[in-house]
Amino acid sequence: MAKALYGLTLVELQEIALSVGLKKFAGAQIADWLYSKNVESIDGMTNLSLKAREALKEGYEVGRTAPAEVLTSKDGTRKMLYRYGREGGKEIAVETAYIPDGYGERNTLCVSSQAGCKMSCEFCMTGRQGFGGNLTAGEILNQMASTEGHEDLTNIVYMGMGEPMDNLVEVLKSIEIMTSKWGYAWSPRRITVSTIGIPERVKTFLDSCEAHIAISLHSPRSEERVNIMPVEKAYPIEETIDLLRGYDWEGQRRLTFEYTMFDGVNDSRSHADALLALVKGLHCRVNLIGFNAIPDSRLKGTSLRKMAEFRDYLCNKGLTATIRQSKGSDIEAACGMLSTKRKQVEGQ
Repeated sequence: MAKALYGLTLVELQEIALSVGLKKFAGAQIADWLYSKNVESIDGMTNLSLKAREALKEGYEVGRTAPAEVLTSKDGTRKMLYRYGREGGKEIAVETAYIPDGYGERNTLCVSSQAGCKMSCEFCMTGRQGFGGNLTAGEILNQMASTEGHEDLTNIVYMGMGEPMDNLVEVLKSIEIMTSKWGYAWSPRRITVSTIGIPERVKTFLDSCEAHIAISLHSPRSEERVNIMPVEKAYPIEETIDLLRGYDWEGQRRLTFEYTMFDGVNDSRSHADALLALVKGLHCRVNLIGFNAIPDSRLKGTSLRKMAEFRDYLCNKGLTATIRQSKGSDIEAACGMLSTKRKQVEGQ
């Protein structure tokens, strides 16, 4: 099985160039074809000699994959299904959401870093399907490169399927390719990575790149958070908060807390006060998210009126809070709705 070139760093491509008898600088030429010119085959790398291309083709391919299925919402959101093969014939499936703001100013791609997820958050369809495997950097980036209109993307958010910190090596590698001059040359300020909070990996992430971070909070009280997010047992949110206090958030790098609101669970005035106390002194913002109902769930979403009251209370106390507009729910592309459990069965 040929190995994919797409998703490799400049250093890795230079090593491959040397291994097939090319000069080291050929690695930069290959990177240019992969990330600047979006070449679809090794044969298209025309500034490499025919002999060099044939040598590369003996063990490698570009390795880009088109979406197997695309669904379009009435609000313009698109959901793409990808099927990624594995050695031995195994296949994993992931979903990606393209979210335009409707005004032509912001086009966001919500990418997945894993097939399924280990974290089992009660409110998330991805968590319900279990864990199917980590994605490689190339499989993460492929979601961007194969999206129709990817040239017009303004932002990437690692908020799709999976916990990015549980696949940190490949996530960081994908960000390196996305932000390097020899890669896609994006500003890291266009990238946000979401996490439930695994302190030692959050630290590695913050020390390794300049992308924004979003913490999936959903309750400010540990004894209540654990009921909807079992990971709280292993990684109490207070530990992540303490870690975040050691970093400077006054500049361009942004710290956000994601807070999905559930009726009668985390939407009271006392919860707002607990949230204010938890993040006191941190330069941050809170995104309030409406719950997108999933089958057989005990949870119900907070009304928009009550969400607005919660937001206004936080803002009046000096904490920046916004209500995130939910898009793509009619095609199950909204926050917490991505799942390929059925597709995985169909593909087997």
